[in-house]
Amino acid sequence: MAVLASKSQLLLLCLLSIGNVLASATVITLQNQCGYTVWPGTLSGNGPTLGGGGFSLPPGGSVQLQAPAGWSGRFWGRTGCSFDGSGAGTCVTGDCPGGLKCTGGGAPPATLVEFTVAAPNAGGMDFYDVSLVDGYNVGMAVRATGGTGNCQYAGCLLDVNANCPAELRVVDGSGRVVACKSACEQFKTPEYCCTGDHGTPQTCGPSSYSKIFKSACPTAYSYAYDDATSTCTCTGADYLITFCSAQS
Repeated sequence: MAVLASKSQLLLLCLLSIGNVLASATVITLQNQCGYTVWPGTLSGNGPTLGGGGFSLPPGGSVQLQAPAGWSGRFWGRTGCSFDGSGAGTCVTGDCPGGLKCTGGGAPPATLVEFTVAAPNAGGMDFYDVSLVDGYNVGMAVRATGGTGNCQYAGCLLDVNANCPAELRVVDGSGRVVACKSACEQFKTPEYCCTGDHGTPQTCGPSSYSKIFKSACPTAYSYAYDDATSTCTCTGADYLITFCSAQS
């Protein structure tokens, strides 16, 4: 009987431990407000791959994901995708290795949401941002709920494709602009990529192209060292990531 009681106690402790882990997880909700299907891609830098790496999100759809303490990673939207029953296929923008379930990052140009969730028991801040450093393909925004601290809004919901300079445009087979490259991706020079002799904040400032992104989306990263107005922090929050605005 003593052995049975010990096993019961161990089971109870395990259940309580699992409950504590789930309670401490950060809930990240992805919601599609576009008028078309988006295929979110996910990539983890630390911790489990959320959402299996990628999935389909129809207009009006939403998915909740659990990010454990200490998790870091990124989300992006893929558009114009076609997958077969096995998940094999490609996307017009934001494509990734692995088909439906991404096993690597999205091909630029792609709008990114980047996260670092506070480490276990640290009581610290989460860090998050919306980045156009790899270009833009679809509007994305992040809003914190239930947290404390600054908990800023970060986003780029304006249709940057509509005002993309001709030399940065990516068009589909019908000639429609479906994405806007970064100057780094297009020209691959140190001054635009913040590499080599331009590899510090002092030697790599905003360009005429990054200023177009910043003007359209003031709370999003427009180039590599655009930290001051683009990195957001919050403590103990859950997050809503939105694709497009309600009007898009």
